[in-house]
Amino acid sequence: MRLRKRGGRLRALAVAIVTAAGLLQLVAPTAQAAVACSVNYTVASEWDSGFVADVTIKNEGDPISGWTLTWTFPNGQQVTNLWNGSYMQSGAKVTVLAADHNRNIGTGGTANFGFQGTRGATNGKPTDFAVNGTSCGGTAKPTIVATPEALTVKQGGTAKFGVTLASQPPASVAVAVARSSGSTDLTAAPASLTFTTSNWNTPQNVTVSSAANGGDLVTAVFSATATGYTAASVTAKELSATTSPFEEAFLTQYNKIKDPASGYFRKFGDLLVPYHAVETLMVEAPDHGHQTTSEAFSYYLWLEASYGKITGNWAPFKSAWASMEKFIIPAKADQPTNDKYNASKPATYAPEHPAMTGYPSQLDTSIAVGSDPIAAELKTAYGTDDIYGMHWLLDVDNTLGFGRCGDGTTAPSYINTYQRGSSESVWETIPQPSCDTFKHGGPNGYLDLFTKDNSYAKQWKYTNAPDADARAVQVALLASQWATAQGKQAEIAPEVAKAAKMGDYLRYAMFDKYFKKIGNCVGPVACPAGTGKDSDHYLMSWYYAWGGATDTSAGWAWRIGDGASHQGYQNPLAAYALAKVPALKPKSATGQQDWAKSMDRQLEVLQWLQSADGGIAGGVTNSWEGHYGTPPAGTPTFYGMFFDAHPVWRDPPSNRWFGFQVWQLERTASLYQMTGDARAKKILDKWVPWALANTTVGANGAFQIPSDLAWTGAPDTWNPGSPGANANLRVSVLNHSQDVGVAASYAKTLLNYAAKSGNVPARTTGEGLLAALLAHQDAKGIATPETRTDYNRFDDKYDAATGEGPYVPPGWTGTMPNGDAIGQNSTFLSLRSYFKTDPDWPKVQSYLNGGPAPTFTYHRFWAQAEIATAFSLHAELFG
Repeated sequence: MRLRKRGGRLRALAVAIVTAAGLLQLVAPTAQAAVACSVNYTVASEWDSGFVADVTIKNEGDPISGWTLTWTFPNGQQVTNLWNGSYMQSGAKVTVLAADHNRNIGTGGTANFGFQGTRGATNGKPTDFAVNGTSCGGTAKPTIVATPEALTVKQGGTAKFGVTLASQPPASVAVAVARSSGSTDLTAAPASLTFTTSNWNTPQNVTVSSAANGGDLVTAVFSATATGYTAASVTAKELSATTSPFEEAFLTQYNKIKDPASGYFRKFGDLLVPYHAVETLMVEAPDHGHQTTSEAFSYYLWLEASYGKITGNWAPFKSAWASMEKFIIPAKADQPTNDKYNASKPATYAPEHPAMTGYPSQLDTSIAVGSDPIAAELKTAYGTDDIYGMHWLLDVDNTLGFGRCGDGTTAPSYINTYQRGSSESVWETIPQPSCDTFKHGGPNGYLDLFTKDNSYAKQWKYTNAPDADARAVQVALLASQWATAQGKQAEIAPEVAKAAKMGDYLRYAMFDKYFKKIGNCVGPVACPAGTGKDSDHYLMSWYYAWGGATDTSAGWAWRIGDGASHQGYQNPLAAYALAKVPALKPKSATGQQDWAKSMDRQLEVLQWLQSADGGIAGGVTNSWEGHYGTPPAGTPTFYGMFFDAHPVWRDPPSNRWFGFQVWQLERTASLYQMTGDARAKKILDKWVPWALANTTVGANGAFQIPSDLAWTGAPDTWNPGSPGANANLRVSVLNHSQDVGVAASYAKTLLNYAAKSGNVPARTTGEGLLAALLAHQDAKGIATPETRTDYNRFDDKYDAATGEGPYVPPGWTGTMPNGDAIGQNSTFLSLRSYFKTDPDWPKVQSYLNGGPAPTFTYHRFWAQAEIATAFSLHAELFG
């Protein structure tokens, strides 16, 4: 039950590569000498939301040794699983790689595969099939690609979109560009583009110009057409000539993120689900780019709230909340036995262990646990036993194959990874379904990898990442303020009320894991069970979790909090919203007063953790090493809880990443900007100079921000009446990076602080970072390269000497849904063999074979949304 930000990730110090006019340069596949082909695409069956298709490639040319088939879906369809090959999908573009048994196609021969997919109201057939980059005949019709599909242009100004072909043509193709509808105030040039067999996938820019006539803002649609090709179109909208540069930058970034061709989302019906990243070969907290997190959903809300502020259109924000509610907040059917929950006995104790060899952990009914003091009032307030909170991790494409409760097909599917104490990094995790019906894994599914019991029952279980739910509340506060200023608060009132409800349930993150008393809690037997609110630490801990039997006739369900709180998860702004803002007042009897106390307690802990230099140290725990252990002598305390330099996990050290500094400080700075809170200002007054002293911003996109931090010493024991100076708690910056997402979070922190305090260096650096980010634009957003030396861990087996590698208990065997074996010789890769068919895998394999560490340019959704909303924040604060 762990969410690890940047698990095992090492950040490169690299210079971004920006192509001409900010367009992404694509790598052309190598065409075979005499490829001639046809493709027969048949929809074998279909229903309201899905379909099955059979595809046959016929070779009408020279023998083919190894093939890749590409096509573009016309109506937002999505492949969910495929047989007799492997696939990846980016936006509407699908790439299928041959399997070993069908990779060779002789002249006149065929290769077949099939797949299952999702569809919306229309399920049109693709028309641009290409084998190894060469267009196929038969039912195929090649396609023109234009990106982004929407753009904005200032009156009197210009904007650009790029045009390519989806597949290599047999000869040069002339593409005409013309306005197909809309105002003549908008024009496009050049009127013709020529694509050859060598430059067909190199973007050629089209410039849209707006007449400087000062009239009404207008819209036009431009089409790119060619004989025998499916056309592409781009919608251009005028902006006022007085639009600020950063508001314009927000809209440009927003259009790239929302462009289906960019591949940030998968569409289910009319709703969008954000991927963690566009790219699929990615290992960090999620272990695949096309998983997603509650973090991503919270940033999706922020993106759409900022769009609503700038445009007055709140429909996308409402749609984002609907998507979150449908896909990552478990429905009644996904948590069916909450009515069996006994608040007087919330869960059975199982100790956490510092090494994975301590697992499975023995369930121990002899250890007293406290009572849950908020379950009854939540049921009274909302009329349900169910939890209204996000689970942290989804397999959007069902890549792992668990499906819903073992059905193997439903997407997205709830999954989990981290389960085994502070030493388990992402490289040691064993993916498992959130609903374990024993269909996969071993005889007891995956349960007996983690907990030891006399017998096992089929069950569901979910883990909440409190920082994501708190961010959703924070965004709802901002959205409510912005919509109210527009006279449109009623449009989003239902979503704001749901944010208050989410915040009410988020209080589970304030409680000790087993509801034991807070303070001096040493020894699972000696530490007393809590009653009432004496098990409430009022901080944002690392998680809360809940689960129960799948059998609705079975009589059990459980809930736990967490005693470990990381500084990076604190959100005093969300606490302020739930405590002070009427529109976000929780319905429960004590929710508002709990959040008022939490706001004070969070600001206290941040002051307590602030080093002499200014950086914020790790956190605090009520349960040393997760088993109420005895901390080292002299460990300082905060209301009786123990200082932990790196709470929750050690690989890598959890407070090493500078991103946790700025994620948290952005919220504190926003609170200060909004309310003038003196406690927040005091923290920022010390933190900002330290951060600025370790930051450089140069010309032409050059910038360096802190990346990894090293900590020494500890804070003084907390004295609320006379806080110590923490003279022995120190931090140093080990290295720097060009992490674009962290840079945007950092800029937000500085700009919020500067707007309220008038601090000129903070504003200058914040604006400098935003300007530097704009120099790293590509067709999908803003990104810089990173070298992943940690990818050498893909093939590591468990090493008893180091304690690293995927640990599987002796004698335990099982299988993943795709047949991958789980055993004592498992590696991260052997448990996820699908990575071997990823188009980016060869450079990882080369690294494992002794070559250079691979470099990637990743487009993480959270980072792209953070950049966009940083632009909109500047427009809001400074015009």
